[in-house]
Amino acid sequence: MSPGTRTSPPKQDRSRATRQRLLEAAVACLAEHGWAGSTVSVVAERAGVSRGAAQHHFPTREDLFTAAVEQVAEQRSAELRALAPAGEGTARTHAVVTELVDLYTGPLFRAALQLWVAASYEPQLGARVTVLESRIGRETHRMAVELLGADEAVPGVREVIQGFLDMGRGLGLANLLTDDSARRERVVAQWARILDEALGADGG
Repeated sequence: MSPGTRTSPPKQDRSRATRQRLLEAAVACLAEHGWAGSTVSVVAERAGVSRGAAQHHFPTREDLFTAAVEQVAEQRSAELRALAPAGEGTARTHAVVTELVDLYTGPLFRAALQLWVAASYEPQLGARVTVLESRIGRETHRMAVELLGADEAVPGVREVIQGFLDMGRGLGLANLLTDDSARRERVVAQWARILDEALGADGG
């Protein structure tokens, strides 16, 4: 082979890249079109591959979106691990609340919501979504405790943190229909104050 000859990526690498494009397209379609509008054909077109190629990797729609569930879960976990709020004291609490709420109002959570809806009437997805969401919920709670430097041995702290996370999910729902950013900023500021008060209960 001459030095100037260009070689194609190995077949295995191309196959892996195609699979990844399909999963990313499935997540994007769920976020934009919901379950009903996210057919295999729509996903394949968005990924730039043929329907046949899509079905080679994922023989059924359920296979594709079960894998998409796992993709969303892994990406949400990566977002959590990447959080790095700055500041100390009250400023840090506000930064932590803001960053976690941003995750709940971002595109990955929007896709997750569509998966929840689909899982409520698609048995093939239901069990997998339940398991992964339980894991993400525990991971999010643990990360919130770590980032806030909270001591859950203090009465009420665990419940306040969980209440905050439940509120964050609610803000994500509210943001589906309209831009809720103005009201959200006020809610975030109030929850930062509530958390400061609860966390300050340990030792004053």
